[in-house]
Amino acid sequence: MKNWLKVERAKMNITQAELAESLKVSRQTINSIELGKFIPSTVLSLRIAKIFNVKVEDIFILDEDEM
Repeated sequence: MKNWLKVERAKMNITQAELAESLKVSRQTINSIELGKFIPSTVLSLRIAKIFNVKVEDIFILDEDEM
């Protein structure tokens, strides 16, 4: 799965630590999501989308082989 989390953070000019604090997760969790090493839960994905005021599918995209 690909994601645009880093891009969305840059648009809002917030750090991984600031995003992590607002989501009540660790900065390492945000880093792992951005690197594609960790796939967030549905609830966390929805919370992330809400913070950026976008749809979940605007941040997280399935690879072709995952379809």
